[in-house]
Amino acid sequence: MALLRVNPTRMALMDLKRRQKSAERGHKLLKDKQDGLMQQFLSIVREAKELRIKVEERLGKAFRMFLHASVWLTEAKMDNALSSPQAKVVLTAETKSVMSVKIPFFTVQKEGEIRTYGYADTNALLDEAVAELDDVFVTLIRLAQIEKQAENLAIELETTRRRVNALEHKMIPDLLETVKYIKMKLDETERAGILATMIVKRRLAQQEA
Repeated sequence: MALLRVNPTRMALMDLKRRQKSAERGHKLLKDKQDGLMQQFLSIVREAKELRIKVEERLGKAFRMFLHASVWLTEAKMDNALSSPQAKVVLTAETKSVMSVKIPFFTVQKEGEIRTYGYADTNALLDEAVAELDDVFVTLIRLAQIEKQAENLAIELETTRRRVNALEHKMIPDLLETVKYIKMKLDETERAGILATMIVKRRLAQQEA
């Protein structure tokens, strides 16, 4: 705690009390925001963790399918089958504000056929691998969206935590200490004034006697 540099006057005391009340209201609002952000963050982190596990499992499955398919296909046939994709993906990104945090949302639109190769020179394993990758792509975009949301929330949560700590451990204690100091100085001044008045009255009384 540290005393603020102000003159110990009643005007300064009133101003400090106003600042103290404002700081306490701000602290409560930020604390509530911090709690809300933490709940939102933990919920998103749990969802991201579960989704990442699913994505990794499905990607692993698709890669194993490709590996098995490549055993039965030459490199030239594999390259030829996958060299002319006709499918198109349109990714739209927008942001929404959640508790003053900009949260990204992605929308995926797919057009065209992902499998454009002939079936005579390929096999069912390749079909399954391509279909699995096409299907998991949307989930992968969803994972990217959630992890970006978690990152933005984490940044805002840390900023809010620092503000809460600054108010709780620095600004409010300093204001309280300064208010206490000014009250003490004003009381001392008031007592000194009363004492001086009493001395003057006594001397006047002695002179009149």
